[in-house]
Amino acid sequence: MIHHSKIASLRMQVKQWRQEGQTIAFVPTMGNLHAGHIELVSEARKRADRVLVSIFVNPIQFDKKADLDAYPQTLDNDKKKLALVGCDLVFTPSVDAIYPEGEATTRIEVPILGEMLEGKSRVGHFSGVSTIVNKLFNMVMPDIAIFGQKDFQQLMLVKTMVADLNMPIEIIGIPTVRESDGLAMSSRNGYLTKDERSIAALFQKQLQFIVSAIKGGNRDFLALQSKVAIKLNKAGFKSDYIEVRRVKDLQIASVEDTDLVLLGAVWLGKARLLDNISFAVH
Repeated sequence: MIHHSKIASLRMQVKQWRQEGQTIAFVPTMGNLHAGHIELVSEARKRADRVLVSIFVNPIQFDKKADLDAYPQTLDNDKKKLALVGCDLVFTPSVDAIYPEGEATTRIEVPILGEMLEGKSRVGHFSGVSTIVNKLFNMVMPDIAIFGQKDFQQLMLVKTMVADLNMPIEIIGIPTVRESDGLAMSSRNGYLTKDERSIAALFQKQLQFIVSAIKGGNRDFLALQSKVAIKLNKAGFKSDYIEVRRVKDLQIASVEDTDLVLLGAVWLGKARLLDNISFAVH
């Protein structure tokens, strides 16, 4: 496995692969890799001749400096995992390389979609995400990019950005990888204490309750959302949002909509947990 930290050397390698007629699949990450990330790389391996993974903790998508400073960095272990799963190149640029003029840089915005739900709770977060993804796409120029569906809003935001900016990149979403009890895998799960981890899967179970109720004919979305938020808060969570939205544009769902996604974000101790379930009703 090749390791590059300089943009120029990355581009030289990509150029060589292109000249050889090889296709490139790209998986952008912030490191601290878990089985969910590895599943993305495995999927990339099936879809292209070369697999490139970036590891970069992007400062401009953190709304709190304390969260940025606390984000775990495990590069040596990450590289071992990537080598075992068939990654061809890992790219680990410095902050100075990505933002040579500092963080007061050109920003990419995706209006409306980037301002709701997670974007509303974490102001500036999606501007940071769309900016770094755009910059990495310009460096790597992949044929395919792989993202996890756990961050459903982020996946939609990237797809929208790529379509709006006419980028010749296929964006593929991979189903959420879960722990045995149903908790969505996340680098932030490491923040959970033993006691918090013992109840964390209740989040997914309560989302499933809402979906089952809706499929069973209950269309009172607001009442279901409120009921579950109260139950989670009583159990020790701090609910941020739990909302039923339309899959196609994440607008608030009406009783006439049939293709839906339930999105939720909660705090459990220091960990912010995200999850979602896409489903259809008839």
